[in-house]
Amino acid sequence: MREKEVRINIGDNGEAANLLGQQDKNLRFIEENSRAKIVARGNEVVISGDVCEVELAEKLFNQLVSLARSGQTIDINLINYTFNLLRGDQSQVKSKVLTNVLSEPIYVTPRGKHIKPKTMGQHRYIKAISTHDVVFGIGPAGTGKTYLAVVMAVKALKNKEVNRIVLVRPAVEAGEKLGFLPGDLQEKVNPYLRPLYDGLYDVLGLETAQKYMERGIIEVAPLAYMRGRTLDDSFIILDEAQNTTPEQMKMLLTRIGCGSKAVITGDVTQVDLPKGERSGLMQAEDILTDIKGIVFEYLDQKDVVRHPLVQKIIQAYEDYRPDNGEGERSG
Repeated sequence: MREKEVRINIGDNGEAANLLGQQDKNLRFIEENSRAKIVARGNEVVISGDVCEVELAEKLFNQLVSLARSGQTIDINLINYTFNLLRGDQSQVKSKVLTNVLSEPIYVTPRGKHIKPKTMGQHRYIKAISTHDVVFGIGPAGTGKTYLAVVMAVKALKNKEVNRIVLVRPAVEAGEKLGFLPGDLQEKVNPYLRPLYDGLYDVLGLETAQKYMERGIIEVAPLAYMRGRTLDDSFIILDEAQNTTPEQMKMLLTRIGCGSKAVITGDVTQVDLPKGERSGLMQAEDILTDIKGIVFEYLDQKDVVRHPLVQKIIQAYEDYRPDNGEGERSG
């Protein structure tokens, strides 16, 4: 076995702290996921061991140093994503492409939070929303499909590209029966719409989001409320679209009026429709793929920006093949 040792300068104390993480949390994660020996000595990282493993770790640290110097906060999710890219298609991380893509903020919240794409897939998704009137964002939980769509909707509203935002979700129970909820109709459907409210509050702030909703500039509603309407000059987001029927999907898409954009998000592996009912999202893939102006963007487990274990959980479910009829995947 050929061995090699390299030394990488990780900058001043502030840069080193960003790279290595609080109490060396980032460094420990890299060590756990690398077969090379990695030792931090002051402002230098020493990597030793098998040539291939050392070269992989060296590329990782070079990427992370470049990201840190561009102002990016280094965390476990970013390290995990960069590791996965380097183990797979390395062409995506050449010539500082990753640094350029992940360092560009798409929106700054009132609290000063810079919202940026965290993966190449998210970057493609954002670009598609910017350049197309109808975008389908399809991928597993945790890939930022809904949140980034909300960010782009708020950005369009602030730039006066649209006059209002319409956020829509089908009211379909995710496996459990909620029974007869108390309250009026709006209170009954609010639990289904909570993820959309959460995204709005984070991007706009609670007070501004509520003010916009009171004035009708932002509408959050169940899908059934859209029937018979024409939505002009609007940014429309249909979330959890895998739980629409074909009729509902057609109904929503034909609501799009002049000057409007629509983003339809969903996860085709988590369909909660009654058994035998085909998903409107899956049918739309078959029908609309070749229409100019409509684009389908696919995110996968590499684009998950939650706990790194979520990627492994998604992959495990995708790989799972039951020996009998029990536990078959929906969708």
